[in-house]
Amino acid sequence: MLPCWSEGTVRIAVRYIDSSRPDSMHRLLLSPYKHNVALSLVSISVRFNFYNLRSFQHQLICDIILLRKKYAMAKIVHFCILASAFFGFSCSQVVRIYTEVQEVTLLEHESYQVIFKANGTFPGVATINSTNGGVVSESPSFINLSAPPPWNITLKADHRGHDTVYMNISSLSGGVNVDHAFVVVTVERSRELELVSNVVGWCYFVAWSISFYPQIYENWRRKSVVGLNFDFLALNVIGFFLYSLFNCGLYWNDEVENEYFHENPRGLNPVLLNDVVFSLHALLITVVTISQCFFYERGGQKVSKIATGIIAIIFIIFTVSLILPFTKVINWLYFLYICSYIKLSITLMKYVPQAFMNYKRKSTIGWSIGNVILDFTGGMLSMMQMIINADNYDDWASIIGDPTKFGLGLFSVCFDIVFLIQHYVLYGATNRGYQELPGEVIDEPPESQVSEDEVPQNCTNDQSEEIQPQMPDVIESAGRVET
Repeated sequence: MLPCWSEGTVRIAVRYIDSSRPDSMHRLLLSPYKHNVALSLVSISVRFNFYNLRSFQHQLICDIILLRKKYAMAKIVHFCILASAFFGFSCSQVVRIYTEVQEVTLLEHESYQVIFKANGTFPGVATINSTNGGVVSESPSFINLSAPPPWNITLKADHRGHDTVYMNISSLSGGVNVDHAFVVVTVERSRELELVSNVVGWCYFVAWSISFYPQIYENWRRKSVVGLNFDFLALNVIGFFLYSLFNCGLYWNDEVENEYFHENPRGLNPVLLNDVVFSLHALLITVVTISQCFFYERGGQKVSKIATGIIAIIFIIFTVSLILPFTKVINWLYFLYICSYIKLSITLMKYVPQAFMNYKRKSTIGWSIGNVILDFTGGMLSMMQMIINADNYDDWASIIGDPTKFGLGLFSVCFDIVFLIQHYVLYGATNRGYQELPGEVIDEPPESQVSEDEVPQNCTNDQSEEIQPQMPDVIESAGRVET
C-alpha cells in the first residue's frame, strides 16, 4: 500500500531519448516547486517504454522525489505516485522477435527467405549470425530494428551440412527478447535420398515395433517360457521404463522442455511423438511377456543373483538421482539424462544372459528366432539410414565423431548375429532333434532296446523285462523330449 505523507513537495524531472539520435539526452524540469530540501524520504524511478507506439518512439524516465516540507502536499504526492505506477505497468512492454518457421531443409545453391516478426520496434541494430560458417550465407547481415517489422533475410545454401542462423543484438537490454529468433537449416544433396531415408526410417520403426510379438506368440503356443532368460526380461523392462520416462518427460513436461531450451537456446526438442509411442509400446509388450512367466511353465527359472545385484545398483542410482531435483542439486533435465545413461548401460548388457543360457543348454528352443530376425532387420535399417543421412548432409562426423548411437546399434546387431549363428549353425541339429509331441509330457520310458547279450545270465525273463535303458532327458514339461 502506498504511504500518505501529510506534507511535502514534488519535483518531477523528465529525461527523454530521441530514437533518431541515440546519443542525445534532454532534461526538462516540469515542476515549478524549488524549495529548500529538509530531508529526502523516497526516490522512485519508473521507465516508460513506448516501443509499440510508432508515432512516439521515445524512452521516458521519470524521477519522482518526495521532499519533506512544512506545508501539506499530500494530494499531489499521491497523484504523482499513482500516475507513475499506472503508466509504468501499462506502457512498458518487452519486444519479442521470433521466426514462425524454425526448421528448414534446402538443396545446395537453393535460396530461402527467413521472416523475422516482432510485436514492436526497438531503437537499435541487430546482426544475423550463423553457427557453422560455410553452410549458408545471409543477406543482409544487419537489421534496423527501429524500422517496422517484419524483417526479411535471404539465405543461400552454399554447402551440405547443418547450420543455425540466429539474430544477435550486441547490447541487449531488458526490453528485447530474441530467444526464438533463429532457424535451423539443413542443406542436402538430393530430395530423393531424403525420401529413401524417410522410408528406411519407417521400415525400421515398424520392424522394431513388431519384433516383440513373436516371443509372446511362441510362449503362448508352447504354454511355456522355458528357454527365455529371466535376467534379460528384468533388465529389458527396466530399460524401457527409463527410456519411456526420458521421452515422456522431455516431450510433455513444460518445465523440463524449458530447461532443455535454456541449455540449448537455439535447439529443437530431440524427442518426437514416434519416440514416445515406441517406448511406451515396448514397455507395455515387455510387461505382457513378463506376465506370461506367472502363468506358463517356467521350469524353475528365476532371476540370477548377478542380475539381482545389478538391478539393486540401478535402483540405488535411480533413487538418489530422483531425490536430487527436490533438493535443487540438479534440475529435472539432468535427472532424465541419468535415466538415459542407465538405459544405454542396460542395452550393452541385457543380451549377455540369453546368449550364455543358449550356450549352456546347447539349444535356442524357447528363444524366438522371429524376434531376433526382426531386431536384426531394424538395427541394419537404422544404421543404413544413418549412413544415407551422413552422405546426403555431408555429416560423417555424426558417425565418426560421435559413435555412441551408431555403436549401440552395431552392438545390438552383433548380438543378433550371435543368436542367428547359435540357432541355425551351432545348435541347429539339437533344435531339430526336439519334436513336439501331442498330449501331455510322456512319463513312461520307451520300449527297451537292450540286447539279449546285455541281460545278466542269472536274471529270469520277468527280471530281464524290468531292465530298461535310462529315459531320455525331458528338457521341457510342455511336451518336448530329446529323440
